[in-house]
Amino acid sequence: MSCFLVTAAEAVITTVAAKVIQSREKEPETIKLDTEGGNEIVRKVPLSRKLRWLSHLLWGGSALLAFEHVWHGEVVPWFPFLTAASNPADAAEMLNEMATTGVAMAVLVTVIWLGMLAVTSAMEKKILQAQSSLK
Repeated sequence: MSCFLVTAAEAVITTVAAKVIQSREKEPETIKLDTEGGNEIVRKVPLSRKLRWLSHLLWGGSALLAFEHVWHGEVVPWFPFLTAASNPADAAEMLNEMATTGVAMAVLVTVIWLGMLAVTSAMEKKILQAQSSLK
């Protein structure tokens, strides 16, 4: 019914956090990598960009979920917008769905994002090790 609101709320928080962190970040660390074809400059991925990845995942997921709920008539263009919010018994079910399904989806997307960070970190470490072994 309204599980997409949980992921949308997390998306808002991560978007704001990414903007704040980006305004405080310095120039990203660069690594000069010696390759066979010459020198190549590689930049580490800043935290604000990584947070934007999470934000994009969450915004995309909540948009798809919102579309699905509109498609099934659970979200309507008139007040109270969520059909379950008009009836107290349905409202309790809606809040339960938000607490279970919505939170589970938000956590799953965040865990996937953490996996993306692990892969990115491993790739950055591999580049640093390759560079240090060439010296």
